[in-house]
Amino acid sequence: MYKDYFRLNEMPFSIAPDPRFLFMSDRHREAMAHLLYGVQGEGGIVLLTGEVGTGKTTICRSLLEQLPEHIDVAFILNPRMSVEELLQTICEEFHIKITATQRGIKTFVDALNAQLLAAHAEGHRAILIVDEAQNLDATVLEQLRLLTNLETNTRKLLQIFLIGQPELQGMLAKPEMRQVAQRVVARYHLGNLNQSEANTYVAHRLRIAGASPLIFPEALVKQVYRASNGVPRLINLICDRALLGAYVQGQQQVTSPIIRQAILEVFAATPRKPQRAWFVSAGLVAVATGIAILFVTQMNDTQSNKIVPIATKVAAASAVAPAQAASAPLVVTSPLPVKPATTPLKWPSDVPLINSDALAFQSLFKLYDVDFNAPSIPIPCQQAVAKGLRCYEGRGGLSDLFLIDQPVVLRLTSSDGKAYSATLTALDHQAATLVVGGIVQHVSLSDLANAWLGQFVVIWNAPPNFKSELKQGQRNDTVAWMRHAMEAVDGIHDNGSDVFDAALEKRVRAFQLIEGMQPDGLVGSRTLIRLNVRNSNLPHLVTDKKG
Repeated sequence: MYKDYFRLNEMPFSIAPDPRFLFMSDRHREAMAHLLYGVQGEGGIVLLTGEVGTGKTTICRSLLEQLPEHIDVAFILNPRMSVEELLQTICEEFHIKITATQRGIKTFVDALNAQLLAAHAEGHRAILIVDEAQNLDATVLEQLRLLTNLETNTRKLLQIFLIGQPELQGMLAKPEMRQVAQRVVARYHLGNLNQSEANTYVAHRLRIAGASPLIFPEALVKQVYRASNGVPRLINLICDRALLGAYVQGQQQVTSPIIRQAILEVFAATPRKPQRAWFVSAGLVAVATGIAILFVTQMNDTQSNKIVPIATKVAAASAVAPAQAASAPLVVTSPLPVKPATTPLKWPSDVPLINSDALAFQSLFKLYDVDFNAPSIPIPCQQAVAKGLRCYEGRGGLSDLFLIDQPVVLRLTSSDGKAYSATLTALDHQAATLVVGGIVQHVSLSDLANAWLGQFVVIWNAPPNFKSELKQGQRNDTVAWMRHAMEAVDGIHDNGSDVFDAALEKRVRAFQLIEGMQPDGLVGSRTLIRLNVRNSNLPHLVTDKKG
């Protein structure tokens, strides 16, 4: 509609996975490097995960355009199928003809093996790409593992790429999937764009479409970035709607009011979970407005101007500073001999729902041997700071909870649509334990996933004088603390310098990769939280760590 108005060659913000529009951020380059490594590798499974809309499929299509002719590719877009249907689809993708009377798993595997051997003899290699792989059944994943057994005396005949959302990592972490997980030779999690990358991303797509950069001032991209959280697909939707708005209003360039309206329209058409700060106790109605405003300013990493670690829980500033458990801590890391039966997740009928926030944070603070006094300091994160702790609020899926591996407060919704808070104290790959309204409940993961709004809060013990994200080139006391913390994890002893150099960044990346995090080498709250868990007696969340 606005294409001719702005004299564009094509639509710049289509959400189709067109490789010509692929913007190679540092993370996208690393993702592509992992895929290329898989193409050149000696078999096994390559794993690429990322949230919806981060560009996984576009990267795959770009990879396909770069492959030489001697690489044969099978690309499966919809993996919701049985084992037999999967094998049939793979054979069809490799142009293997199977007659109607030859159906069956053994027939498909034998035909595939014969084709791969023939291709290998001609100098060809074969790769199988499965998109949306989080939709694969366990039996199908196991069959894919078995396909990696197709081989000659010298090499594997099939390289498999699994592309999917973060839930795929959780699937492979299950004990029954350990054999599949052991076949993974490379994995990468594709994160969102940062502010600078978002600016370049928008300009890149406009340039490819033949547009003047003046129609979308760079200063306005900041609004788009904040609303989209750096997710490329959301950036596309907002920018597309903004250009349409400029066209409708007869404007030659996008304006701030047009951006705001575009954001409202996109998120009205694309429902998402609420972003507002929620752990202001509903009982404190008289101060709710002021509390909400104050809380928003401290979200993501609440801190005071001077954070003093709990004296009884911290060694010297130059040493790792774990938060020690109480003399009789509530242990959440040891599974019960017999797992309790799960029950439906619900709020106790005899407990006022208005008390959910206070009860949830009271349970969370208790795990750290910290008193929670709701009337004295109504904002939980302020209480954490007053006790020498930090408060981190995030959004994500179950895979994020497994990675963080510390008890958290979750925001849930009941079957009748009422929101409430509960404390997640234990988690495995079948069930979860929560304290709901002061009552311990054991629920299935499916019940938890259906009720959870995606928000979580964790309290943690920050390094001395930590104020913001650490990165290469910085020099301060927190970097020295980092070196001690890393030494306890990787056993590499260095000179204890307070300079964040390239060698330390490399160690950080390795740690992040091992922990299943985005290996960007930046040390923010999540990386520090994982170091805390690895180096201290903090309560753990995950109770089964096999596979």
